[in-house]
Amino acid sequence: MDKAEAWFKLKERRTTIGTEVLAGCTTFMTMAFVVIVNPGILSASGMDFHAVFIATILTTILSTLIIALAGNYPIVIAPGMGINAFFAFGVVQGAGVSWQVALGSVFLAGLLFMLISLSRHGRLLIESIPASLKYAITAGTGLFICFVGLQNAKLIVASPDTLVTIGSLHEPAALLSVIGLVLTLVLMSYRVRAALFIGMLLTAAIGWLMGLLILPDHWFAWPGTMTGTFMQMDVKGVFEQGLFAVTFTFLLISVFDTTGTLVSLAEQAGLMKNGVFPRSRSALMANAAGVTAGAVMGTSPVTTLIESGSGIAAGGRTGLTAVVTCALLAATSFLAPVAETLANLPSVTAPALIVVGYYMITDLLHIDWKDFEESFPAFLVLVTMPLTYSVSTSIGIGFIFYIVLKAARGRFKEIHPVLYVFAALFIVQIGFFHG
Repeated sequence: MDKAEAWFKLKERRTTIGTEVLAGCTTFMTMAFVVIVNPGILSASGMDFHAVFIATILTTILSTLIIALAGNYPIVIAPGMGINAFFAFGVVQGAGVSWQVALGSVFLAGLLFMLISLSRHGRLLIESIPASLKYAITAGTGLFICFVGLQNAKLIVASPDTLVTIGSLHEPAALLSVIGLVLTLVLMSYRVRAALFIGMLLTAAIGWLMGLLILPDHWFAWPGTMTGTFMQMDVKGVFEQGLFAVTFTFLLISVFDTTGTLVSLAEQAGLMKNGVFPRSRSALMANAAGVTAGAVMGTSPVTTLIESGSGIAAGGRTGLTAVVTCALLAATSFLAPVAETLANLPSVTAPALIVVGYYMITDLLHIDWKDFEESFPAFLVLVTMPLTYSVSTSIGIGFIFYIVLKAARGRFKEIHPVLYVFAALFIVQIGFFHG
C-alpha cells in the first residue's frame, strides 16, 4: 500500500487508495460498452468477433497502463467510437478494401503518430489544420456514427425512391431500438454514470422477453486467442491501393481526438499546471503505441476516452484509477459469450452509437458560423461525411474548399503551407483512387 501511495503520489494529489478504486470501478462501468460495441462493429467487416474482443481488451489494457504508469493519469485509452465505424463501413464495406489492408493503414498511422509524439515539430501537423475543420471532423464523425446507429437500429432503412427513409415500428428490432434509446436517454437525464452500459443490459433483457435475444449456453469462457487477427495487417496493400488519404484520416482523427480529450480531462482533474499539460509526451506516446499495437493485435485505432471523466468526477486523480479499470477489463475477457450475445442484436448496441454521435457533434459550438470562409468548408465536411459514407473523402473536400475560398478572398496568410500538401494528397485520393 505504501509503495502504491508513493508511486502514484496519492498524498500529493490529495486522494486515497479507496477513492482511486471507486473511481476505477466507475470508469469501467461507464466505458464497458466499448468491449461489446467495438468487436460488434468490426465483425461487420469480416473480422472474427472473438479475436477482436480479446484484441480490444488487450490493446486497451496496454495503452492505458502506459499512460497510468508513465504519466500517472486517471485516463483510459481504448478503441474509439466513430473511427471504428469508418474502418468497418467507410473503408472496408464502402471502399471495398479488405480488413487486412485497412489494418495495415492503421498500423502506418500508428507509426506516424509515434513519430509525431517524439518529434519537437509534432505540433506542426496539429497547428496546420484550421480549428474550424478540426471541430467539423469530430462533429461529422459523430453524425456518421449516429447514422450507422440509426441504420443498425432499423430506424433508417434504404428506399428506392428517396435513398433512405424512416423504418417501421412494426419491425420488432426497430421497436426494441426505440425502447432501448428511450431507456438510455432517461438514465442519462438522471445523470447515471453508467447509462450506456446499463441501457444496453436493460435493452437486452427486454429483447429476451420479446424473443429477439437468445441467451448463451454458458456465460463464462476462458479467454480466446487473436489467431484470426493477430499480425494480419497488410501494409503492402496500402501502397498498392494508394490508401494514403485513408491512412492520413486515421492519423488525423487519432491525433485530434487524443489531444483535445487529454487536455479536457487534465483540466477536469486539476492536473494542468499554468495552462501546460505535464508529461504530455508520455500521454501522446501511450495513444500512439495503442494505435500501432492495436493494428498488430487486430482492432481499429484507440483514443483517449472521454468516459474517463466519470472516474475523475468520482475522485480519481492518479494512474491507480486507470490500473483498477484495467484489472476489471482483464476479468471481462472471461465474458466473451455474453459480449457476443449482446453484440449480435444490433438493437442493443445502436442506442450507444446514437448517443456517442450526440456527444461528438457538440464541437460545432466552437465554429464561427458568421465567417463564411471558415464555416462553409466545415459545413461541407459535416454534411458529406454521413452522405458519402467516407470520412476521408469529406475531410478532403473540406480541405480543398477551405483553400479555394481563402485564396479567392486573398487571405493566403491564413492558409498554412502544410495544408496545400494535405489538399493535394486528397485530390489524388479522390480523383484517382476513389471508386
